[in-house]
Amino acid sequence: MRADLNHNHPVPLTGIRNLGILAHVDAGKTTVTERILYLTGAVHRRGEVHEGTTVTDFDPLERDRGITIFAAAVSCLWDGHRINLIDTPGHVDFSDEVERSLRVLDGAVAVFDAVAGVEPQSESVWRQADRYGVPRIAFVNKMDRAGADLDAAVESIRERLRVTPLVVQLPIGREDGFTGVVDLLRMRSLVWDAGRDTVTEGPVPETLGDEARRRRRLLEETAAELHPAALEEFCARPEISAPTLIAALRDLTLRGEAVVVLCGSAYRNRGVEPLLDAVVDYLPAPPDVPPVRAEWEGAAQERPADPAAPFAALVFKVHAAPTGRLTYLRVYSGTIRRGDVVLDAGARRTERIGRILRVQADRHTETDRATAGDIVAVAGVKAARAGATLCAPGAPLVLEPPVTASPVVSVAVESRGSGDAGRLATALARMTDEDPSLSVRADPETGQTLLSGMGELHLEVAVDKLRRAHGLDVAVGRPRVAYRETVVRGVSGLLYRHVKQDGGAGQFAHVVLDVEPLEHDAGFVFRSTVTGGRVPREYVGAVEAGCRDALAEGPLGGHPVTGLRVTLTDGATHPKDSSEMAFRTAGRLALREALRAGEMALLEPLAEVTVTVPEEAVGGVLGDLAARRGRVGGSEARAGVVVVTATVPLAELFGYATRLRGRTQGRGDFTSRPAGYAQVTGSAADLTR
Repeated sequence: MRADLNHNHPVPLTGIRNLGILAHVDAGKTTVTERILYLTGAVHRRGEVHEGTTVTDFDPLERDRGITIFAAAVSCLWDGHRINLIDTPGHVDFSDEVERSLRVLDGAVAVFDAVAGVEPQSESVWRQADRYGVPRIAFVNKMDRAGADLDAAVESIRERLRVTPLVVQLPIGREDGFTGVVDLLRMRSLVWDAGRDTVTEGPVPETLGDEARRRRRLLEETAAELHPAALEEFCARPEISAPTLIAALRDLTLRGEAVVVLCGSAYRNRGVEPLLDAVVDYLPAPPDVPPVRAEWEGAAQERPADPAAPFAALVFKVHAAPTGRLTYLRVYSGTIRRGDVVLDAGARRTERIGRILRVQADRHTETDRATAGDIVAVAGVKAARAGATLCAPGAPLVLEPPVTASPVVSVAVESRGSGDAGRLATALARMTDEDPSLSVRADPETGQTLLSGMGELHLEVAVDKLRRAHGLDVAVGRPRVAYRETVVRGVSGLLYRHVKQDGGAGQFAHVVLDVEPLEHDAGFVFRSTVTGGRVPREYVGAVEAGCRDALAEGPLGGHPVTGLRVTLTDGATHPKDSSEMAFRTAGRLALREALRAGEMALLEPLAEVTVTVPEEAVGGVLGDLAARRGRVGGSEARAGVVVVTATVPLAELFGYATRLRGRTQGRGDFTSRPAGYAQVTGSAADLTR
């Protein structure tokens, strides 16, 4: 285990590891990142979250709240390998930051609390990584805590994440007595002395010899069941050699068939060196990842991780600081240098690269070029947004952008100063440029400016940023959730004729629509069964576009409409007056009339809530959840506390943190994550109108 202190020497493509640190809030992601930076020599003092001295949580908003809000990129060297690392947020309100980071990462370290095991947001980020096919290893942190149990944490990984864990370490000591680990691959002990940053290697302690041999055999059996080379050696020899076992574990990790599990205590600096070795041994280099897929003008393309190939990179983050705009890139192929002209493929606009920067959170070091596999920031790019593709102008393509979630909570914001309206608009535009999960719109009824985001905390942070970073005194309205409308009973054979004649060319369109309900999470489906050319193909597309226009505002309260299928069954045209515009207008007005004629229902967003409370407070908490229209899904006792899971309408969670602290004398806490939409019933429906 060795750190490289020369951070300027070149590293081959096979020596690069692009990885993220993923976990539930408070599992210790940022502390793990800080210890990695310290042990690799990237920093010379260990940063602490509680002291506000961490490298990656550098923003004042993060230090005040003690949580990670913005994904921060850092780089370090370990044993001849460059590790480009992104510390991601753990709170569900900032899951879009995680989504954009995962899109550009090759691997990840999932951090779990040794007491709590797999927590709700742990599951969410795990599923996000599944969606992008990102290989992972697991680090069970906080082994020094009271109640820490590696086996229980591993079992929760198996049950809740539906993955095969491959445990490669055995802890030495329990809770406060945790001093090190037994490396089951090489059958050695690694012990960290109190107050020192060095690890001592030695033989397996006699008291743990039998248990270590049993667990090593179990590891061999599991690997042999999953990997042909391990099976061959398992059958031919008394035991599988360490090199064969490491190679098998790497293959299984890259294929996503299993997850290697390590343990330690990042706060006490125990177990981080083996974690770095595992990153090098098991997580992929850019050439180990399949060529990135893209398209251009309908044709599929692929680009390998080759510095000599045409340049292609994905923008995953934008930081619009007052001193200048920084655009963060993952370079997938090719090489860029200062002064190069690149193409923003989606906008079909060229940009010039001013400077290229290697990133260390809020500090930057200028470099002369970036090649395939690099994660860097560039200055000079003026308009590319997160999700944009930058590529060589002579070899254009568009890479798949990360998925951006739809905002679910809104607040009205207005400037208190009479002359600050323009500054507020500029600040909001800059913030939505940096964070695509924020959106800004004007309320057509009140004229207010509505800021929408992923949750109450997300909006609190955004408003706080308006006040601190932009110096604005703003007034904020009560949060409102994003309701939807859906079709409960549709209509069939609705005929609509759009005829307009006011001199010159007129407008004529005749459409017949069937509207039927779907599951509300199915969105909108359009199809045409028109035969005989009664509605030409180009006009069918115009009808669909008109229907989509009508979905923006439903008849119940002007909320977006979802969960319906529209079928164009018949129509008619006029030889002179029919046009795409006429049929688009007919589609929009016909669907509006159909929605008014059918039966509609209001949908509200739900949240899955996990509440941790003392045993004596469970009754009051359950009653409060019921009063908030919550449906309790279950409860589990853990070390003197009870963990309650429930599904609660998002509108009922505003102010819940304060109420929960009051009911539990400050000892209760909760986390939540989106759980889709459900129909509003009874008196609750009246409250939303």
